[in-house]
Amino acid sequence: MLLPYLHKDLIEAGCDEAGRGCLAGAVYAAAVILPKDFQNELLNDSKKLTEKQRYQLREVIERDALAWAVGVVTPEEIDKINILNASFLAMHRAVDQLNIRPQHLLIDGNRFNPYPSVPHTTVVKGDGKYLSIAAASILAKTYRDDYMLRLAEEYPMYDWKGNKGYPTKKHRAAIAQYGTSPYHRMSFNLLGDGQLSFDF
Repeated sequence: MLLPYLHKDLIEAGCDEAGRGCLAGAVYAAAVILPKDFQNELLNDSKKLTEKQRYQLREVIERDALAWAVGVVTPEEIDKINILNASFLAMHRAVDQLNIRPQHLLIDGNRFNPYPSVPHTTVVKGDGKYLSIAAASILAKTYRDDYMLRLAEEYPMYDWKGNKGYPTKKHRAAIAQYGTSPYHRMSFNLLGDGQLSFDF
């Protein structure tokens, strides 16, 4: 069972991102504040759920959360500040939009750029430990998938409908054949030599 909160007496927002390892498209993040008594048997790390389950849970989260928001950082911004900082910025943008100000942030991962005047705790594999981070992972993932499906209509050759921008063989072969799109992250190792180049 996932935990409902870390601090019972604080307004706590769970934060997670989606699309960090992609070669194309924006990175998305979500921040979610759930009621302290929120329960859902199905809610888990978005990677452990089917696509259908994720979209079903998105409706539940948006209906039952006290507050939720999604933040986006563009491929151009990723190239300027690197993907790690872009992931943190996307989370900051999500928190910026919450209509309830959190008193504490639960961050999926082991690093974070502190959000102004709100303390945080990083939790490795947090999307499989805390309900609010799992909820954030589902919103970030489904909103990013929706966005990549829209881009796939514009650039069908990269198979974004199937790979959502991740570095599959088909995606890399299409970059080799057709070149890059305006949505590709030019600071990434797009053609690949067995290793993705993350600029940490």
